[in-house]
Amino acid sequence: MEFIGKVVSTKMAKTAVVEVERIVAHPLYKKRMRKVRKIKAHDEIGVKVGNKVRIVSVAPVSKDKHFKIVEVVSK
Repeated sequence: MEFIGKVVSTKMAKTAVVEVERIVAHPLYKKRMRKVRKIKAHDEIGVKVGNKVRIVSVAPVSKDKHFKIVEVVSK
């Protein structure tokens, strides 16, 4: 599984919190809504807050980390 999201926190060692956004239509009213999910990802690159990054699913690194940052898409 692969996502593109924005880094919102880098306060942990070798971990970044990435906010992944998707647009979903309401099942009854069809209004388009923005759904946000925050994912902890393993960071060996050294990204900064505000960077747009690509993350991929990997084997669990720790209790909460199941994703790894592969590349910085834009700064």
